[in-house]
Amino acid sequence: MNETSDFLILGGGIAGAGAAARLAPDASVTVLEMEDALGRHSTGRSAAIFIRNYGNRTLRALNAASEPVLKNPEGISDFSLLSPRGEMLIATEDELAHFHDYLEGADGMEVLTAEEAVALFPLLRKEGIAAAAIERDAQDIDVDRLLQGFARHAKRHGTNIVTEAPAQRIERAGGVWRVDTPRGTFEAPVLINAAGAWADQVAEMAGAGTVGLVPMRRSAAIVPPPDGVDVTKWPLVASASESWYVKPDAGKLMVSPADEDPVDPHDAWPDDMVLAEGLYRFEQAVTMPVTRVERNWAGLRSFVSDRTPVVGFAPDAEGFFWLAGQGGYGVQTAPALSQLAADLCFERSSELQDDVINSLNPARLF
Repeated sequence: MNETSDFLILGGGIAGAGAAARLAPDASVTVLEMEDALGRHSTGRSAAIFIRNYGNRTLRALNAASEPVLKNPEGISDFSLLSPRGEMLIATEDELAHFHDYLEGADGMEVLTAEEAVALFPLLRKEGIAAAAIERDAQDIDVDRLLQGFARHAKRHGTNIVTEAPAQRIERAGGVWRVDTPRGTFEAPVLINAAGAWADQVAEMAGAGTVGLVPMRRSAAIVPPPDGVDVTKWPLVASASESWYVKPDAGKLMVSPADEDPVDPHDAWPDDMVLAEGLYRFEQAVTMPVTRVERNWAGLRSFVSDRTPVVGFAPDAEGFFWLAGQGGYGVQTAPALSQLAADLCFERSSELQDDVINSLNPARLF
């Protein structure tokens, strides 16, 4: 197989699928995914919640721009991709500085008493809560419906999604990128690097400069709540220092140590000691012991030095477009970043402010 298109996207996670969906109505697009299905790595292991106040100033702007699409995903889904959850931040005395830093500039955060916090999440130890606040509008995201919706929209407009197609060689000649894979050779004048934790490796293969991307492991475990306790409508709760968080999940509790351990790109799995330490920190904040872990997993969150995504054409490689470094914000910012990627590729104006676009530009890292 030798196929030519206008845009060639490496990576079939939420970034690659979203970009394909926004480019496909106006161009021919091919997506190359190294695994046997889309979203096998970080996308499929997301905590799946929209938190408007999560991240730095740039990320909060992207969150705000993504929210209308998640609520009304025209062309992607017939129904909203959001459902009520809420996100509560709690702090011990030692975490008060982190708590106040988070609330600075936050939109829609309601400060709570310890009693009010326990009323919302009855397993919390009241005596350990020095401060609490809640973003009531934080909502669960149907990640699979978003990913598959992007993919269906792209396919309806002619996108070719090729799985089990890892890049074996990447080169540019005559104004065209050429990618050799086990499924054939694919060409396009624009190569979009949406390879997640592997994005710097893709850049190296292509002869482009790297951006210092660091994949970091994030672990999680499913534990049962106490017998007879219905946790379905409880909010996500996070410690202000990000040393653990807990989120109701299908009637059980998903607990994460909120770990960020630098690792090489790989199919991630939890470190037993890291997970045990995180579960211990969670136990210190609640009245229930963790007696059983039903399952656990890990994913990779990839960051550059300023913890802001990298979106735009590389300054050192013609036709090489970065769509990477989304960290732990990739799903909730996907609508905004997908649209921006298409706007930049087509040299169209964007609804995002110039300062936000500039803060995403890969040139800042070179």
